[in-house]
Amino acid sequence: MGFTRARCQDNGAADPEHEKRWAELFEQLDLNNDGRIDVGELRAGLAARGILRSDAEEIVRVSDTNHDGQLDFEEFTQYLRAHEKELLLMFRSLDRNDDGQIDVGEIQQSLHNLGVDISKDQASRILQSMDNDGTMAINWNKWRDHFLLNPLHSMEDVAHFWKHSLMLDIGEHLTVPDDFSEQEKRLGVVWRQLAAGAMAGAVSRTGTAPLDRLKVFLQVHGSSPRRMGLWNDLLGMVREGGVRSLWRGNGINVLKIAPESAIKFMAYEQIKWLMKGGKDGGSLRVHERFVAGSLAGATAQTIIYPMEVLKTRLTLRKTGQYSGMVDCGKQLLRREGVRAFYRGYVPNTLGIIPYAGIDLAVYETLKNAWLQTYCVGTADPGVLVLLGCGTVSSTCGQLASYPLALIRTRMQAQAVVEGKPQLTMLGQFKHIVSSEGVSGLYRGIAPNFLKVIPAVSISYVVYEHMKKVLGVARR
Repeated sequence: MGFTRARCQDNGAADPEHEKRWAELFEQLDLNNDGRIDVGELRAGLAARGILRSDAEEIVRVSDTNHDGQLDFEEFTQYLRAHEKELLLMFRSLDRNDDGQIDVGEIQQSLHNLGVDISKDQASRILQSMDNDGTMAINWNKWRDHFLLNPLHSMEDVAHFWKHSLMLDIGEHLTVPDDFSEQEKRLGVVWRQLAAGAMAGAVSRTGTAPLDRLKVFLQVHGSSPRRMGLWNDLLGMVREGGVRSLWRGNGINVLKIAPESAIKFMAYEQIKWLMKGGKDGGSLRVHERFVAGSLAGATAQTIIYPMEVLKTRLTLRKTGQYSGMVDCGKQLLRREGVRAFYRGYVPNTLGIIPYAGIDLAVYETLKNAWLQTYCVGTADPGVLVLLGCGTVSSTCGQLASYPLALIRTRMQAQAVVEGKPQLTMLGQFKHIVSSEGVSGLYRGIAPNFLKVIPAVSISYVVYEHMKKVLGVARR
């Protein structure tokens, strides 16, 4: 059956084959065989097909004509009939040469018209995601069956779906906040994604907190002649305050994840809106998204930066120095004033640019190179490859930005280290190079590198698990 058959079905009448196919689908979704499909059954059916479980509410909302919270067979078929019409219009908009099939060039052109430029290889991977028989020919039947239970209403929705499921846009990495469709925002997907990210960050940072504390300790005290090596430094911290001391500063480090993520997302949305001239339609180019993401990151850092300073002071504290986070803030305010809460802000903000740019570029370069070389038949490089790309890209980003991070930490901790001069950013740089050499700019980078692989791995695993739990996972 080709496109001619699709044209004949545009009048909304269902033929026997349609009725049979819809009845089989209804039986598959009706898990308790009561002749109705409730939201729970629909969620399970969508999840099994790799579709957002939260889309079940959308389907029921538009199809439940008697408002009983369930779909009987008539309501279900009415939804499918109406949705097939929408899918047919989308198929026709893609099929520019009217030959009854969608090819790579047509996918490229359609996405380009929506402001999303992709390569021929990326368009091929989109095509492969819908090709269930390996013919690389997407006719109406394949298109319809692929999207039948996915409540997408326009090509803009389809473009967002491809972006999320196939990771086409380089802005998908953690550095640049995600783009969400209006439907996803309405259904609360945004906040569930942020919650999943916050949980992943909390678990990851808690798991690697001892290495993070060791890094901060070496950044501030690393030039001390009494140092005996990483292991001895770790044992020294344990002797001073016990095993629990290895997690000093982790509480506030975890607390700031959620507000930072939320602020970054909200700032990103506003900056995008301004960059588009106050218009809701259209999409930003990759470089525009990077600029918007960097500005959003800087905005979030500006607001939560006092928590960064408190985290550093709590990490470096000796046993009994502060009774807690609030006490630390009070003492800092009383002894050093409000300005102390923004010490190191300039190098911290400057460090966002090289880290974000290099991390993003290396991640996408490695991922796309792997896909083009080894993943001819799929758009998913696999968990291990993504972890590898994330680890290497993060390491490269850290190498470029680490001196600024070290200077930031030194400035945050200036009043803690007795006998050390109170210096500006440039003063710190000159002092470190003159007294410790160029290698002094990389004090503490060893434990920082040691925590990259476990941090990325833990974060990725927890993030994917939380997305499934919260109903925002897609294949």
